[in-house]
Amino acid sequence: MKKDLLVKSILLSVIASSFLLAKNEPQKFEEVTVTANKIEENIQKVPQSITVISNEELEEKRITNIEGVVNEIPNMNFEKALNGSLSTNFRGLSGSTFTLSNPVIIYIDGVPYYDRYDYNPSFINVSQVEILRGPQGTLYGKDSTGGVINIITKEPENEWHGSINAEAGNYGYTKGAFNTSGALIDNKLYAGINGSLKSDDGWLTNKYSGMNKDANRTKAKRLSAFTIYKPTDKLSSKFIISHDYDKEYGRRGINIDNTIPINDLKRDKNVSFDVPSYITRKTNSQSLKFDYELEKMKMESVTIHKDFDIDIVHDSDFLSGTSSDGLASLIISDVETWSQELKFSSKNQDIKWVTGLFFDDEKREQGPYGNASSRGTANVVSIIDTNTYAAFGQVMIPLNDFELTLGGRYQRISKNIKSDFYTSFTDTSNSLHKYDDNKSWNTFLPKIALSYSINNNLMAYTSVSKGFIPGGFNFYSTSDGSDSSFEPEKSTNYEFGIKYQQDDYTINAAIFRMEMEDLHVYSTLPGGVFVTDNAEKAHSQGIEFDARYYLGNNLEITASVGLIEAKYDDYTDASVNYDGQKITGTPKFTTSLGISYFAQKGLYGRIGFKGRGKTGFRRNGKVEETDGGFTANTKVGYKINDWDIYGYITNITDEEYVVSYGRGVGFNDPRRFGVGVKYTF
Repeated sequence: MKKDLLVKSILLSVIASSFLLAKNEPQKFEEVTVTANKIEENIQKVPQSITVISNEELEEKRITNIEGVVNEIPNMNFEKALNGSLSTNFRGLSGSTFTLSNPVIIYIDGVPYYDRYDYNPSFINVSQVEILRGPQGTLYGKDSTGGVINIITKEPENEWHGSINAEAGNYGYTKGAFNTSGALIDNKLYAGINGSLKSDDGWLTNKYSGMNKDANRTKAKRLSAFTIYKPTDKLSSKFIISHDYDKEYGRRGINIDNTIPINDLKRDKNVSFDVPSYITRKTNSQSLKFDYELEKMKMESVTIHKDFDIDIVHDSDFLSGTSSDGLASLIISDVETWSQELKFSSKNQDIKWVTGLFFDDEKREQGPYGNASSRGTANVVSIIDTNTYAAFGQVMIPLNDFELTLGGRYQRISKNIKSDFYTSFTDTSNSLHKYDDNKSWNTFLPKIALSYSINNNLMAYTSVSKGFIPGGFNFYSTSDGSDSSFEPEKSTNYEFGIKYQQDDYTINAAIFRMEMEDLHVYSTLPGGVFVTDNAEKAHSQGIEFDARYYLGNNLEITASVGLIEAKYDDYTDASVNYDGQKITGTPKFTTSLGISYFAQKGLYGRIGFKGRGKTGFRRNGKVEETDGGFTANTKVGYKINDWDIYGYITNITDEEYVVSYGRGVGFNDPRRFGVGVKYTF
């Protein structure tokens, strides 16, 4: 069936190409500027794997969240676990359970989103998204061992512009969004505001008596505002405030009997949750940025404050008619972060450089945190303080047709935990175990890259870089033993790539190998206690390819392929040896193919196809593989004057496959469809 779908997809693309192709002057690529090295550069000259998605492409592909971005990138995979956490897997690296970090960090105008429960920033007013693949710790830090997704918002003009957008679809989906910005004082003072409201009934039905039948309904709102002040041509400041709120009920998955082979499971739209389940996320952030430019140098200061709250309640076993009926798991957490970065970079110099200092203070207050089951209740109330100090620098030296990049980041990370263990969510008068511990790590993250411009169109590069995620403390601290903490995760990434661009097409390819030590893995101790542990050694290696081709005026084909082998080399857990088995959560391949007909007015459309290969999950004492699958999406619209009216379908053939596994199995979304209208002014 999957082969038939792929053949039909290719055939449909060819038919669409023949029908839509316009024999006018061919479209040509314009130079794309990125800030991967924290200075503006031509993407074709940067010696690392980078994907850029413009605002026009975001709209064309109807990418409205971070999951949509991740699905565009070879060897990158988005996972939404049944406990509500969000994670990006890349090149064999997955989210760390009890550091709650992701290996791919999101930045939106400098504000980081890295927590597994706070990984869904706004996509309104976006100018472009830069996806930097491979370790970015040298310049970005913040656990970015797999990469960085850098979201850059639009700069306002003197004249006020904006848009209003509304969508409606099946399963009760509705969304409204607005965006406007402009000058209060021409060339001096600018302002902007944007926001959105979304509601969705979800596709799961809760059959348990007395419960809301819309088991995975969601509600979300976003609001952001900014001001930019430019008192002189050299000095500017930007102040941004934002508020994000999400409430998601239930889960998009099922709990299952482990005796059933994972590939025999089918997406079941009926569940029986006997406890009201929800996840509430609230994020408030403020950032203040100053830029001062001299003839040969630019100075930049970024100050960020962020407060993130989560409130999670879910059915302990996602089932009814068991000994755990009426029992729930709880997570209440507040995370407050202050950070400061001071950066200096070159301007109008042959030798490009950037250097700076970074400080970050995070305080995580947590509790109740635990699970109630037929075996009893485990609840840990804790405070974890994390401080990070870093100095970084990078220099890019031209050597005729070569360019040498040398960089490094020295950082010190310290963590302190104070926790109390209780056997009740409500009675916290008697702590059965108090845990107080401190740990710190000093590390140096070097990077070296060499690029060679073979001609004006072709560039080759090679690079070596280090990645680092600090160790931490397991929240279920029932003793002071080795199970209470875990070691830092370290990686070394080797990459060789080429970038080729002509007027009407680009081709990028990379070969990589990553060596990992003390990989963070999820483990279950006797008695059902969940902890983070370390797999001593692992590796991943593979290739990544992406291309873009203008067939003619207004017609474009895009394609990407990622192939990977990711395995544990030295890892034993609960007396089970996983040496030589696949790293969990890493699809064997990811692929995409899309064809677009774009136009400033009149009819436009796009059809795209995505696939993911076999993916391993730890189950029954081994890594069990799921089959993966292929899906097709389309969007067709019509533009007239300032209006854009469109319709869309995702997962056209209603394919289903497993996307997550933990305390149950999660599936991809079924077929979704809807219509939308956008007014631009």
